[in-house]
Amino acid sequence: MSDVSQSRAVPTSGLDRYFGLSAHGSTVPREIRAGITTFLTMSYILFVNPQVLSTAIHVPNAFVQLLMTTAIAAAFGCLVMGLIARYPFAQAPGMGLNAFFAFTVVQGMKIPWQTALGAVFISGVLFVLLSVLGARQAIVQAIPNSLKFAITGGIGAFLAFLGLKNAGIVVANPATLVGLGSLTAAPVWLALLGLIITAVLMTRRVTGAILWGILATTVIGILTHAAVYAGGANGALRPFPGFDGSFLGIFGTPVWPSELVGQLDIGGALGLGLLSVVFTFFFVDFFDATGTLTGLSQRAGFLDENGNMPRARRLFAMDGLAAMFGSFMGTSTTTAYVESASGIGEGGRTGLTAVTVGVLFLLSMFLWPLAAAIPGAATAPALILVGALMMEGVRHVDWDDISEGLPAFLTIIAMPLTFSIANGVSLGVISYCAIKLLSGRWRQVSPILYGVAALLLIRYIWLMGG
Repeated sequence: MSDVSQSRAVPTSGLDRYFGLSAHGSTVPREIRAGITTFLTMSYILFVNPQVLSTAIHVPNAFVQLLMTTAIAAAFGCLVMGLIARYPFAQAPGMGLNAFFAFTVVQGMKIPWQTALGAVFISGVLFVLLSVLGARQAIVQAIPNSLKFAITGGIGAFLAFLGLKNAGIVVANPATLVGLGSLTAAPVWLALLGLIITAVLMTRRVTGAILWGILATTVIGILTHAAVYAGGANGALRPFPGFDGSFLGIFGTPVWPSELVGQLDIGGALGLGLLSVVFTFFFVDFFDATGTLTGLSQRAGFLDENGNMPRARRLFAMDGLAAMFGSFMGTSTTTAYVESASGIGEGGRTGLTAVTVGVLFLLSMFLWPLAAAIPGAATAPALILVGALMMEGVRHVDWDDISEGLPAFLTIIAMPLTFSIANGVSLGVISYCAIKLLSGRWRQVSPILYGVAALLLIRYIWLMGG
């Protein structure tokens, strides 16, 4: 039963009526708190995205300009998602896609960054067209409920793995691929302490437990002078460096990214015949964002008994519109963020949550030094705990039926192990269709899903061919 159908409360104000606060059993303070939580867990993109893209985009004052355009693109994506689609899902330039943009397309294929931005814009146009035509909604409806629950659980596993990685609890190991990090390292013990604090707050049902956990962990890190901040000698971590020695040091002067805005070369992307680049941007974000939005919707209780979500066309169209705007501003693909689950975990259920995130991204253009005070070790516990909460839905999978259980398992396990939501969705869909078809239960699968599986197979075959 979805949250939408659980309440028929009478709206108390225009704001309540527009966002449906009472209908979702929510309040303005709760939505704002959820938005702050989501922002804190994804604010790292303000610094990581410029670091990645500045290796490929060479303009004066590149890092600052890219930070500004990241903030603007994220704010736009969140605002249209909140105001138009009215969902609590935040958007920002996506990790993974920015690396593909910088290292594969621009540096590897020697394609000008302006042309690569044009390819991102074209992929965004395709998103909007498919959303308006209802194609993305039809694909979501064709995905069986077992895979939808698995997608949610897989995203939870991915979130938890991301949190463990960010904290240094899980590290690369040449012998075993992954291993346990040093428990005496500052980010590790601080994250573990934050995990316990936040879990205790949640157990005691403290309102805003995740947000308070992030802030408490940050304060502990600052007071103990824990080396959890970037910027030390030779790339080492260092204690909190302070705000330039004064209160006013928390403010930074915004810089308009004039060298980036409007520099996309759409004609070049079409003229060079970069179909493979456009297709890759399109494919990865399509299944990444579709899987993310479906999983988040299931977690928030938006899906009805048939697995459908309200305003689906509008929801998916906002994803494409954000990608188009982001490319115009000079950044790689803007997409839905899985970290939105942290805000949902705080009770965010309406577009007001996303609007709050959008406003905070705009404010970050002035207060970006303050955002830098939240270390990754403080947000890692939130990701781990939210990941654990998102695993709840997998109990609805029929594990006794191997044709349902195995695809669900592959979906869940592939997301963290391949570091890709898209790969998890792809393996789940392909295996589900193959098992049902070859076991004589092909009528249980939608023809649309067979078509999607065929396209996914073609893509993997194409990638293997180089």
